[in-house]
Amino acid sequence: MLGFVPPLPQQPGRPPSSGHMIVCGDDALARRLAVELRFIYGERVTLLLPPGRDANSPETPLTQRGRAAALFGRMSAAMNRAGNGNGATGGGTTGGSGDTNAGVEAVRIMEAPEPSDDVLEETGIDRAAALALVYDDDERNIRAALTARRLNPRLRLVIRLYNRKLGQHLEELLDQAAAVAMPGIDPALLDASTTVLSDADTAAPALAATALTGSSKVIQAEGLLLRAAERPPPGPGEHADPGLCTLALLSSTTNDPAGAEGSDSSGDEAPQLLPDERAVAETTGRGTVVLEAISRADPARPATRMGGRGAPLAQIFSRRLRWSALGFALAAVALVIASLLTTKDTALHSAYLTLLDLLGMNDPAEDAPPARQIIQILSGVAGLLLLPLLIAAVLEAFGTLRTASSLRRPPRGLGGHVVLLGLGKIGTRVLVRLRELDIPVVVVEEDPEARGIPLARSLHVPTVIGDVTQEGVLEAAKIYRARALLALTSIDTTNLEAALYARSVKPDLRVALRLYDDEFATAVYRTLRTAHPQALTRSRSVSHLAAPAFAGAMMGRQVLGAIPVERKVMLFAALEVAGHPQLEGRTVEQAFRAGAWRVLAIDATPPADRNPDLAALPPFDPEGDATPPPSGLVWDLHPGYVLRAQDRVVIAATRRGLAELLRRQRSAVPGR
Repeated sequence: MLGFVPPLPQQPGRPPSSGHMIVCGDDALARRLAVELRFIYGERVTLLLPPGRDANSPETPLTQRGRAAALFGRMSAAMNRAGNGNGATGGGTTGGSGDTNAGVEAVRIMEAPEPSDDVLEETGIDRAAALALVYDDDERNIRAALTARRLNPRLRLVIRLYNRKLGQHLEELLDQAAAVAMPGIDPALLDASTTVLSDADTAAPALAATALTGSSKVIQAEGLLLRAAERPPPGPGEHADPGLCTLALLSSTTNDPAGAEGSDSSGDEAPQLLPDERAVAETTGRGTVVLEAISRADPARPATRMGGRGAPLAQIFSRRLRWSALGFALAAVALVIASLLTTKDTALHSAYLTLLDLLGMNDPAEDAPPARQIIQILSGVAGLLLLPLLIAAVLEAFGTLRTASSLRRPPRGLGGHVVLLGLGKIGTRVLVRLRELDIPVVVVEEDPEARGIPLARSLHVPTVIGDVTQEGVLEAAKIYRARALLALTSIDTTNLEAALYARSVKPDLRVALRLYDDEFATAVYRTLRTAHPQALTRSRSVSHLAAPAFAGAMMGRQVLGAIPVERKVMLFAALEVAGHPQLEGRTVEQAFRAGAWRVLAIDATPPADRNPDLAALPPFDPEGDATPPPSGLVWDLHPGYVLRAQDRVVIAATRRGLAELLRRQRSAVPGR
């Protein structure tokens, strides 16, 4: 049965408003997305959750509805505190609705087992502007998307799918359905009518980069790679290299490692996103995130070979056997040379006779000189060593081929690798990302039937099957020689226990934990930094990393990527200048707003000739032209360039900055 939870006791039957947004899901991403839309973008939101407990946290007594209400309550209190301290910030949380307490009452929470026709009609889908389907089940999302497109052809759909190829086909199908239902629709609106995203793909690059020293977060735009690199604080008398531009100042932990956990509640010590030049020059003792370089993605470059149909010799034969074979070959060559020098025979005949002697072909040199007889005896002795060598090679080859489809164990002497805990949806995507970067990985997974086990087998990734909380499992993964630990299981306590134990084994180990609860993650983050100030600790929430991209898609904007800056998130988005009063008619320098947004690139290509999807590579024929076509994006911007209405820009923005741009656009366009 459908259960409606009234947002206010005195308003039990308030219908959804026109143009509101609907979020349907069954895990943390749905709740985070509702928070993002309500408290950042100021939208009216209906949240549809399944009844009962949270499947991801069975030990938690709160129901799905209870967890959502608690999350909204915390966000409401935080935003109200921010509003009391900063009027501009507080005003942005209501989205111009006039609410003085935009909290739980701003979200309509409903419960239903499935998003059926009746349930979606009850949510007011016929009047909704956008629908997000973020269930953890691809099939459920597809069924609901087809139903929603039939009930409201004009609806903007954002769908969460793990299967990439299926997502591409589904997006084309739903766009075709919208085009048939609305003949003559604007192609730009049609392009934004259906968006298929994967939270795993969105979060995997950031999680993988966390484990690597000096790694870059990469955002792709029209075949170009934007690299946001984290740099340490400059030493005394040194000046930080700003790169192409400084995107963020990290929090300072020099004097008090536990004092600034890198979140919004850190006060003056919190990381500063998109600072101006004055703030960068005046700040000392802080690391920076800079736009380091822009390079071209090579579409013709083949993917890194991580596995194949055949196994190389190094995997078939052991190192000891290979050294033994090399020693035997050198001995045979030495015997041939000795025979050649003593008998004055030809090289071919000397090699032939030595081979016969090695194989014991029973051709005694009775009438030969003593030197030839001695060489024959030595060859016979060497030949005795050949038989066990051949037998060992055959046995090893058969054993390797028989176990080629089984999981590899971590090899002896392995070091400098990344230990990855968990091969679910997120762990599998992170594993692919690490292997693309040629980073050695050892996987630890409790379930031998986990989603990513076949991938680990095909990539020949060393895997340890076992409970990471049990003694000896992390040791089997060579944690004491690892460079980093990525704890990405779906259970917070398991990730924390693994991190604490790994730190006891190797105090300077880089650790990144996947934690759901933000308050719990903050406490863990600060405690680990206090106990191990010289080691890097990061706590990451997949829903926190993915929600901004999903929210941007629901607003009809293409978010190219999101990078974490400690416990904040910075967005890279593509925007049309037309309709944005903060951009149109202003110079690049005037359009920059510290702490909110910054124009990074301009696409002055005529709208009809543009690539509609900046995240995709421009199409080209590699056989006809070895180099891809030039990108329409210009990155070396002159501060005095005036932004025109027909321009498209790539911006770096905070979540609130992007929301403010969209609110200003709606207020500037009549009828919105």
